[in-house]
Amino acid sequence: MNNETASVNSNVVSLADYQKSDAPAPRKKFEDLPPAAQRALLEAEARREAEQQAETAKEIGGRGGKDPARYGDWEIKGRTIDF
Repeated sequence: MNNETASVNSNVVSLADYQKSDAPAPRKKFEDLPPAAQRALLEAEARREAEQQAETAKEIGGRGGKDPARYGDWEIKGRTIDF
């Protein structure tokens, strides 16, 4: 049994064995990437820019004031409002 355990443990490779250095792998230049990867990066950048430029939708018929979930303000005109 001990021989079996020893042989199993000798086959276990730790994560430290795979890590050669703490430095991250060097990044490839954009021009060195395959065309599919270049397209994916350009599309992701366009999506991020569109998200930043998009306005949040205006609330129609809302209660006004601060968001009660964030500020704990459940009272409107002296009445406690519960959703």
